[in-house]
Amino acid sequence: MTRILFVCTGNTCRSPMAEAILRSMGIPGVEVKSAGVYAFDGNDASEHTRKVLAEEGIDIDHRAAMLNESLVEWTSYIFTMTESHKAAVIRMYPHASEKTFTLKEFADHSGDMDIIDPFGGSLEVYRKTFIEMKAAISDIINKL
Repeated sequence: MTRILFVCTGNTCRSPMAEAILRSMGIPGVEVKSAGVYAFDGNDASEHTRKVLAEEGIDIDHRAAMLNESLVEWTSYIFTMTESHKAAVIRMYPHASEKTFTLKEFADHSGDMDIIDPFGGSLEVYRKTFIEMKAAISDIINKL
């Protein structure tokens, strides 16, 4: 079983979107969760995240979770949305450094390793984030 944990800041925009995208692919032997480095447990996914996923026919049932030791121990890979998220995860959980990557880094993308932060942006910004994230997730599938 391969267990994937997507991590962003508040676990209401990018990481739940990534979780929903990967989950919707229905890959056998892959479990997926998400968390935030500064999340408030129980918050819902943002309205625009839910709208973009609905436009793509992807269901989401999400409650935000703060990154914790239990999740770090559970996961095979931690994929962060930014370099700063990666640094925060490694600072909090140094023993997880070998399994922590930015999503774009693991996908072998070049250039900026950060996924666009749509927080507070328009629905169009969320759509761009979705497209960027879906491409990176598609690129990691074969490496899992």
